[in-house]
Amino acid sequence: MNGVTKIGNFDQNRMLEEIESLNIDEDQFCLQGVKGIDDYLYGSRKIDEMNHLEEEFTEFLFDLPYTNSLLKKFNVYRARVMSLPKKYCMTYHYDPTNRIHFPLISNEDFFFIVDDFVYRMNEQNSVYILEATKKHTAANASLKTRIHVIGCINE
Repeated sequence: MNGVTKIGNFDQNRMLEEIESLNIDEDQFCLQGVKGIDDYLYGSRKIDEMNHLEEEFTEFLFDLPYTNSLLKKFNVYRARVMSLPKKYCMTYHYDPTNRIHFPLISNEDFFFIVDDFVYRMNEQNSVYILEATKKHTAANASLKTRIHVIGCINE
């Protein structure tokens, strides 16, 4: 794997409809939580601000039949809905595991930089793995907000 790899397909519109039906107005919120904790904002924090390991975020917090079936299929944990505002860039960082991405709203002006190489995830209905254990950032150089469902995976 090198930076970003396409690993499959999904019904982008179907997942987006389920996510939008939640009517949650947050830049980031969890779809999976820790057993006994139903706070959908807890797992959206930085890992060093949590009292649990990423692997503990396996309980589905919402009744999203299609979305949850895909998270199960790909063995995803700590799945989150993440928005990146227009004209915004994240800091360079490393994550403890690679990340799976289901792009819901994206375009060619949104991209990742992984080890100084640029990658895009804008092919309609495609699922990707980001090699997030390498130094990376996400940049939204467009005038629209980007929304992805992102989760942790072990390969």
